[in-house]
Formats: sequence, C-alpha cells, structure tokens
Amino acid sequence: MLDLSFAGLLGAVAGTIVAALVYGPLAGFVARSLRTRAVARGAEDANTFEQEIPLLLRVVLAVDIIVFAGIGYWLGVTVAD
Repeated sequence: MLDLSFAGLLGAVAGTIVAALVYGPLAGFVARSLRTRAVARGAEDANTFEQEIPLLLRVVLAVDIIVFAGIGYWLGVTVAD
C-alpha cells in the first residue's frame, strides 16, 4: 500500500498553490519568447505557432504543477522528519 505522509500532502498542496501563482508569468515568458522566434522564421511558422499555443500552455501548466507539487511534497516530508 502507498504510504503518504500528512506533512508531505500539505507540502504538495502548498506547492500546487505556488504553481498556480507562478503559472501566469511563466506561461507569458514561454509564449512570448517562442512567438518572437516563430515570427522571425516567417509567417507560416507564426501561423502554426498560433494554432499550437493552447497545447503549449497546457503542457507548461502540467509540468509546472508536477514540479512544484513534487518539490512541495519533498519539502513537507523533509521538514516533518
């Protein structure tokens, strides 16, 4: 069976909250930097990028939540011990 600590779960919740706060600036930075690269390559790349941006933002959100929740869980378990 899975052994999850309460402190770790609290840390994961705190990490998810931090991920929600960090998502906006992070998504803006990633989208802005990739958009300038796509525009520099040409109109066709810019149009393709505009169609793929929603998928990109979902991936950024998923990675953001996984990383921050994992770090929060690890910190919660570490501090509790």
